[in-house]
Order: sequence, then structure tokens, then C-alpha cells
Amino acid sequence: MGEMTTDVAALARLKRDRGLTISCVIPARNEAPTVGGIVARVRAELVDAVGLLDEVVVMDSDSTDDTAAVAARAGAVVHRAGEVGPVGLGPAPGKGEALWRSQFVTRGDLVAFLDADLTVWGTHFVSGVLAPMITSDDIVLVKGDYERLAADGDIDGNGESHAPAGAQGGRVTELMARPALNLWWPELAAIRQPLGGEWAVRRDVLAQVSVPTGYGIEMAVLIDVYTRHGLGAIAQVDLGARGHTHQDLAALGAMAVEVLAAADARRGRASAASVVPLTQYLGRGGEVREVVTPVRVGERPPAATFAEYGAPR
Repeated sequence: MGEMTTDVAALARLKRDRGLTISCVIPARNEAPTVGGIVARVRAELVDAVGLLDEVVVMDSDSTDDTAAVAARAGAVVHRAGEVGPVGLGPAPGKGEALWRSQFVTRGDLVAFLDADLTVWGTHFVSGVLAPMITSDDIVLVKGDYERLAADGDIDGNGESHAPAGAQGGRVTELMARPALNLWWPELAAIRQPLGGEWAVRRDVLAQVSVPTGYGIEMAVLIDVYTRHGLGAIAQVDLGARGHTHQDLAALGAMAVEVLAAADARRGRASAASVVPLTQYLGRGGEVREVVTPVRVGERPPAATFAEYGAPR
């Protein structure tokens, strides 16, 4: 477990001394209430104040609200995910798709990812996951570790936690991802937030791995980096407490399928179908209904295999 770097100005100086460039990518879909504040703070504290970041990019995944406009007004470079990347490649919905396509419009040697729905957070979420790679060439992937709060408002104005005893978030992590890692990649059981949205990676490493189009991206990258570079190339950093908006159980079921499919593919058991049906039984008003949801489990090839990846950005 790495310790969070607090001297961001010194980190920025070291970054410049080493000739590194850094991108911060924020995937967003209908996050107008939160994305503007996130972008504004990141720009103010990590771009304008110290120059740690060279660009802040929001990848808008077909939002139907004002996410793109709000993010642009706050100072982000905004791209609609489906409009960038290899020519002739049809878009697919999903977080992984947005992050995969961000490789074609960003330029940083290091790339930090930050979720757009955060409610309890700080800009140390970005500087913290970047620090191990700025200070050591041996680290290629950094995962954020934090107390995942079960509900908004668990942190007061003084930064003190008031979460009820036993409160925790990350239901898909605890009920599916962590058991899968313990069974099939037991060394990765040491990674406390395998699905956490705050992480950083070296551009050239990410460009060599295939990426699930949905929520399986964090699981896929973690396993692939471990398989190719070993556990010693992965660091995790304590970021404190994290709060964000939460999805209902039905949506988490689909997320779990995407994550499990990414893990299964890395066991040599990739599904031949790009979409699989998820059958759920959901109750409402005293009545239980069978609901079948198509879940995308396809993956994009490594970005480096496309000519557009090497084009000037």
C-alpha cells in the first residue's frame, strides 16, 4: 500500500524534470449535476495552480442532459465518445468504450481516470494515483484505495466520517469481483478496490491491451497488467473516503455480468456472443416480473493496433 503524496507542487516539478506529460480523463453519461464541479476543481488545483496535468478531457457517452456543455464551461476538452477513434468503427455504449476511445484524443504519457459522479472526493484522487508512476519507472498501473461510502452525506464539513457501522459501497466488488480474483488470480486479492474508477496507467501499457466496452474495463486492465508485467508493476494508494451516486440492484446485475465476462475471457473462456441476455426477476407493487436485459460483453482490440492511434493528437 502506497502512501498518498501530499506535496503536489513537488510532484509537478518532478514530472516536468522527467519530461512527462499527463492526461486526466473523465468518462461521463448524464452527470450534469456533478461533472462541472469536478472539472473546475481539477483544473484549478492540478492545472492552473501547479501544472501537474497537461489536459483534462471529458468523454461524453451520449448524454441526454447538459453534461457536455457543463463540462466545457468548467474548462474541460469535451469529446463525444462515439465521434472519435478509428474511422468506420461503429460506436458502442459503455464506460469502457469511452475510456478506450480517449486514447485517440489524449496525449499524456501517463493517463489518470476519474469518475464523473463523485460526491465525496478531492483532487488528491488524481495526484495520488499518479505519484507512484512519476516517482518510479517500475510502476505501470496504480489503483486508488478508499473507504467506499454507502450513502451520500457520510462525511461532514470537517472531513470526518459519520458512516453507520458496517457501511460500505462496492456491492459488485464484494459479491462478484473479489471472489473471482481470489479464486483465479489469488495474488490480486491484495488489490482492495479492483473496480474503482480512480486509477492511472502508462499510455503505452494501456494501448497494448484489449478493452471491454462496458464496466469490465477495470477488471480487464488489472488482470492483463498483472499477467504481462507482474504484481510488482502495480501499486495502490490510500485516498481516504469516496462517495458517489449509486445504481439500483437491477443495474448492478448487468454490471456484474460485464465484469465477470471480462474475467472469464482472461481465463480463455471468452463468449462467442457480443451480447448476452440477463434474466432478472424484479418486484414492484407486490408483483414480480421477469425482465430480460441484453448486456454487451464485447471488447475493443488494443488501441495500438489501429493506424489512428499513432496520428498526431
